Amino acid sequence: SSASALRSARKKGQGGGEMSVTIKTNLGDLKVELFCHQAPKCCKNFLALAASGYYNGTKFHRNIKGFMIQGGDPTGTGKGGASIYPNKYFEDEFVATLKHDRRGIVSMANLGRPSTNGSQFFITHSRQPHLNGVYSVFGRLIDGLDTLDKMEKEPTDPDTHRPQRPIVIEEMIIHANPIADEEQP
Repeated sequence: SSASALRSARKKGQGGGEMSVTIKTNLGDLKVELFCHQAPKCCKNFLALAASGYYNGTKFHRNIKGFMIQGGDPTGTGKGGASIYPNKYFEDEFVATLKHDRRGIVSMANLGRPSTNGSQFFITHSRQPHLNGVYSVFGRLIDGLDTLDKMEKEPTDPDTHRPQRPIVIEEMIIHANPIADEEQP
């Protein structure tokens, strides 16, 4: 069951995330734990864009069954989006303990070249070890696997992998985790 999968994921604890974000979509909610200690640049970028409403109304433009779903591009083309940092894109943050090792891993999408992270991100539909050291992991789903299931099942264009019916990010809600704050030395 997805509940027991979440419990075992929590026990394994890739840990260190003291913030979470609920991505509200037209198909349901996805709650993401952010790994702010291990991937501070990615998380700061994602949180700042989320807080500013940057992602509101954007679509998941690419959805490949068994692989991943990608969004975060305000142009909806897969070619747009910028980070909060001065150079539009920012460098990769690879951490040995953060891997694409299960369903629900959240990672920065890039332009197919190193250190071209902007605003786009993806969520894995399954384990994708070949992405380790290529894309920067910065979070994982802690709730909403049922929503991810619905997203994965949506019919897509066979050539572009664009969902036939738009999957829209309506808004993002940022949550602080006071327990993690208390654990700080």
